[in-house]
Amino acid sequence: MSDFAKEIKRRRERGPVPKRDLIDFRNDIQAKRDRDVYFVPLELLRYRKDNGRIASDILSYEKHYGRLDEKSEKAQEIIRGFLEAKDREKTEELKRLIEHDTQRVPAIITCDGFLINGNRRKMVLEMLNRDAGAPRFPTMKVVILPGEDEEGGPPTLLEIEQIENRYQLQSDGKAEYYAFDKALSIKRKIERGMSLEEQLKDDPQYAGLDKKEFERAVEKVRTEFLGPLECIERYLEQLNREGLYNTVSTGLGDPEGRWQAFLEYYQYVYKKLKEPKELLKLNLREDDVGKVEDAAFKLIRKREFGEIGRKVHMLMRELPGILKNEQAKRELFKLNQIRFDLPKDKQLDGDGKEHDERTIDKIWAGENRQMIIRHLNTALNLQTSKAERETPLHLLEVALAKLKHDDMRPEDVEVFEYKRAMKLVQEIQKVARDLEHEFYQLDKRKESLKSKK
Repeated sequence: MSDFAKEIKRRRERGPVPKRDLIDFRNDIQAKRDRDVYFVPLELLRYRKDNGRIASDILSYEKHYGRLDEKSEKAQEIIRGFLEAKDREKTEELKRLIEHDTQRVPAIITCDGFLINGNRRKMVLEMLNRDAGAPRFPTMKVVILPGEDEEGGPPTLLEIEQIENRYQLQSDGKAEYYAFDKALSIKRKIERGMSLEEQLKDDPQYAGLDKKEFERAVEKVRTEFLGPLECIERYLEQLNREGLYNTVSTGLGDPEGRWQAFLEYYQYVYKKLKEPKELLKLNLREDDVGKVEDAAFKLIRKREFGEIGRKVHMLMRELPGILKNEQAKRELFKLNQIRFDLPKDKQLDGDGKEHDERTIDKIWAGENRQMIIRHLNTALNLQTSKAERETPLHLLEVALAKLKHDDMRPEDVEVFEYKRAMKLVQEIQKVARDLEHEFYQLDKRKESLKSKK
């Protein structure tokens, strides 16, 4: 740290027209305390691995290969590669912007050169230099945060997370956070002491909301980011892949991405599985919850359903309808018979080397394709045919037919069940009277509309 900090202090320059910038750090904005803007050589600036934009890549890499030392040259190359692979369209946009108008907004760095805000801008400046075959942009415009011997001392980990949170949603060529990485970034900030509520209060779009609106916004973020992430972590645990997030999805344009499927699963299925009343509506018992999740995870792992004209995330929306239909549910639960693991010999290539996780997923999907499609298609057909039949009028006809059924003989009821039978009849009478009243009011309203015409 000291070597980089000393070298930055020695080689930084104010430029021909010295400038200052007001940044959102500590109480600078309230105190209107701006800070010097310097030009620092690119080679003294370093990428941070705790960059929310590449959170899934870093966590997956470290799970595979061990801790990434961001101070090493190798780690810097790896981080640069992750950044270059994210949202290439936005990167090209930023390249054009900087090439035409240079760097407009100063980056924010620690005293020893780690970029808190500006990782992608450094990457783009390096790309422009490489394309030109010469150092067209040898320096980067930065605000340097205080060091140990300066007022206030260096930023804490929490303060660094706060700075990233405050600047991550700016535009001007900045890539949008991929939902998966944003979820991991939110989670990391919570683990470092910055609650979800604090993170949202830092975001201008939530400023001025009243208490109820703010609570709804907090719940919305939980539902759209933290909830799906919890489901993904259970999915990875089931596959013995804890922390290997890149086996789920790799980025914005990833055609194999499963984030959307987990989002739909959480919103349309899992939230219901946690509520006793919703379980009753879905005709499920508590011991069915694990079966539902197992089936859903296998559908998500299979991923492609072109054979039946469905995208996997849309299937998650259809699961509640399947679960309400007893026959369709039984068919869906037949997916529980499929093993999540793959025989060891099928995990190896011709040279005896183990396939990567994505290849294993493809082999697993191919091995179980026929069984998954057969049971899923049957479940969907059962659910659809029932949905087509069960109009309100049809349900009334079925209810009447059952009450008039030949087997409806009171003398066949056991003596000790008479009171329960009478209670059921009373409830049926009440429901029938309420329905009759509703139909009467609807008919009366129809006649009233006719007379007005």
